[in-house]
Amino acid sequence: MKYSELYWNDIESAITCIPQVEALYGKNILITGGTGMICSAVADVLLWLNRHRNAGIQLYLAGRSEAKTKARFEGFTEADGLHFAAYDATTSEPPAVSEKLDYIIHGASNASPDLYMKQPVETMLSNILGLNTMLDFAVKNGTGRLLYVSSSEVYGRKTTMDPFDEGDYGYVDILGERSGYPSAKRAGETLCVAYGMEHGTDTVIVRPGHIYGPTIQPSDKRASAEFTRKAVAGEDIVMKSKGEQLRSYCHTLDCATALLTVLLKGERSTAYNISNPISICTIREIAEAIARAGGVKIVFDLPSEAEAKSYNPMNNSSLRSDRLEALGWKPYFNLESGVESMIKVLKA
Repeated sequence: MKYSELYWNDIESAITCIPQVEALYGKNILITGGTGMICSAVADVLLWLNRHRNAGIQLYLAGRSEAKTKARFEGFTEADGLHFAAYDATTSEPPAVSEKLDYIIHGASNASPDLYMKQPVETMLSNILGLNTMLDFAVKNGTGRLLYVSSSEVYGRKTTMDPFDEGDYGYVDILGERSGYPSAKRAGETLCVAYGMEHGTDTVIVRPGHIYGPTIQPSDKRASAEFTRKAVAGEDIVMKSKGEQLRSYCHTLDCATALLTVLLKGERSTAYNISNPISICTIREIAEAIARAGGVKIVFDLPSEAEAKSYNPMNNSSLRSDRLEALGWKPYFNLESGVESMIKVLKA
């Protein structure tokens, strides 16, 4: 993704949905997974606040590649409050940050279904070992709060089409080839609560649903990401199923403002769904919205055996957002405006 005036304007609008955003000013914040789809959008919001509102936020992006981080946030330097810290979420080595942190956001994890299959060990380690490293670091650093980016996949399969609330858990086959991701996310959430019990660590958890937006990664093989790349290239969208699965879709910037709202106002040791209540639809419906925005058509094709194995088995992963909205958050985009904006930003 390249920065554009369109994208910055979207950020300026989306920020109005964070209650008491000024509480972030002057804070030291560390983010793991900062070049990923969700956390890079969070970083963009914080950097915008620094440049346009003199927020004075010191942002530490912890990752394996300084070159990749600099490329993603091209044009931003330490003068803008942006710092890089070497960190690998599959090891027990903490990032080299000596400053006391107000907040840590742990978002480092494989997030594309093909990677769950190719790197199941790394997927689990980043959500258990990597999280444990950051929780231990938070204790020693005296960090005010740690937010863990979990997933709606913790809910497993549901027999009805009602949205999941935060206490509504279904079945996950723990021996399934694709189960490393939801199992690790479940374990990570429990680990956060365990640190609170044993060490008094202040943690909160977010469970994003299906996220789309201009911060998609080239390696992302999720359906909405594939649809988006096709539409931006002016090619027909290829669907590998009828697309009847029900999903909670949320624009990356709405996801970022929801995450920051939970960081500021969420109740400790509590999980919050990140879901846009006006963007719950089927996979086919979001494909149709992307096709309209890109001026392309939809065609159908059968998936390969490998593709079918990587698919999310949940026919219904729609989420209730009542608990999140009770904190004062609201979405800026609806499905149509979010998809249209995404396509415009990427084409720009």
